[in-house]
Amino acid sequence: MEFSSKLLERAVNEMAQLPGIGKRTALRLVLHLLKQPSERTQFLSQALTTMREEIKFCKNCHNISDVEVCEICQNPKRNHRIICVVEDVRDVMAIENTNQFKGIYHVLGGKISPIDGIGPSQLNINSLVEKVKLGEIEELIFALSSTMEGDTTNFYIFKQIKEYTVKTSTIARGIAVGDELEYADEVTLGRSILNRVPFENSLKNI
Repeated sequence: MEFSSKLLERAVNEMAQLPGIGKRTALRLVLHLLKQPSERTQFLSQALTTMREEIKFCKNCHNISDVEVCEICQNPKRNHRIICVVEDVRDVMAIENTNQFKGIYHVLGGKISPIDGIGPSQLNINSLVEKVKLGEIEELIFALSSTMEGDTTNFYIFKQIKEYTVKTSTIARGIAVGDELEYADEVTLGRSILNRVPFENSLKNI
């Protein structure tokens, strides 16, 4: 792709770094910005810069937040004795959209994947185990994607906490095996949360 401007080329190359954005789409977006009033681009760049510099991760659940403790963890109407374990913040958003879950979350920040060099120590697993050790958690709901990496992560956590008195369950397999949680429709995902099954039962399928 030939560019008549090095400035345009640089902007396109940077935009193309975003997931799902190829060079042609990046060029279309950049040209769109050029057609807009200059303040629109300034608003966008300022919003991105402010987000990157000021956004926080909840010290309790590791969800994205504007403050040290996110709104979900602060909400007294939520059941703080039930924790839904998810891979990342997109899964929190997906489950929240179902309006079926009234507990709180724990964001792992990924899944165990030796092939990608991701081990348990690189995820927010230790802090989850510490919560269980305190004896204040009644149930952990494993809501990771139905993939080999997701099942491996579930099983690893299960082994770390099995000596403690805590119920473990996993979302019902209304989510197709191999599917990412964030792409499930809200009805299917909501039913999977409501119809969760004991985690031990899911081990028979591993």
